[in-house]
Amino acid sequence: MTELAIGIDGGGTSCRAAVADRMGNVIGHGKAGPANILSDLENSLVNIVESAREALHDAGFDSETVSTISAVVGVAGANVGNYGKRIEKALPFRNGRVVTDALISLQGALGDADGIVGAFGTGSVYNARRNGGLHGIGGWGSIVGDQASGARLGRDLLEKTLLAYDKVRPASDLTEKVIAEYGSDPERVVEFAHTARPTDFARYAPAVFEAAEAGDATAVEIVRDAARAIDESLDALSWPECPSICLLGGLAKAYHPWIADRHRERLAEPKADALQGAVDLAVKLMNERPGGAA
Repeated sequence: MTELAIGIDGGGTSCRAAVADRMGNVIGHGKAGPANILSDLENSLVNIVESAREALHDAGFDSETVSTISAVVGVAGANVGNYGKRIEKALPFRNGRVVTDALISLQGALGDADGIVGAFGTGSVYNARRNGGLHGIGGWGSIVGDQASGARLGRDLLEKTLLAYDKVRPASDLTEKVIAEYGSDPERVVEFAHTARPTDFARYAPAVFEAAEAGDATAVEIVRDAARAIDESLDALSWPECPSICLLGGLAKAYHPWIADRHRERLAEPKADALQGAVDLAVKLMNERPGGAA
């Protein structure tokens, strides 16, 4: 029987899956709904399995093949409480493992090499591999963490907009634009903030970077504070012989000019994305078993 492995990148927007043969050659792709395991464990499991079935179908295999394969699923929150283990026990795969999204990002970006990965989208998280050992920091969510994330950039912008409205801090073109969006009514800003999800705050991130590049004082302050947080996190993970740093995610490129020279000089392009990282780990898992998954 053909030996197969599936890697799954379970994101907040969708689950992406890729099936590979024993040599790691990807032969099929699948996609399904989101995997927010901390807020919707049941539907996350449904979407994880559905993405795997879609990938198998794309590769020309019956969906029931899912019970004979090895799989690695990377999701945010896998390291919180017993959420990852609960998903792992419910998976239909012959050999399944649930890991953090940070781990599959690191594997995709660095392969088996040492280095540091920082991921910046709606949230933020860091992971490092040093002499084969793994160490991760951050990823605690935007209420108490996720510095430099899109959600925090948006939250900080709204905070500074209200400070400017109260004349505690100077207004700028960007804060004037934001308060005008809410009809110059600060109560509407507060109402939005109390019901907003991280993705709602994150929609302001592109405007913050655009304004910072144009020299808007408020935006420059926000981005500099975020870049300082990145530098501090990279300092916490780095070591003198660290070969490379990869910044991933939708905001990664925008931060390149703002981080410290000591980190910028080590920036490298990632080898691959998180999905490929999940595939690589799944192939390793399959090959750990005598005779593979057959």
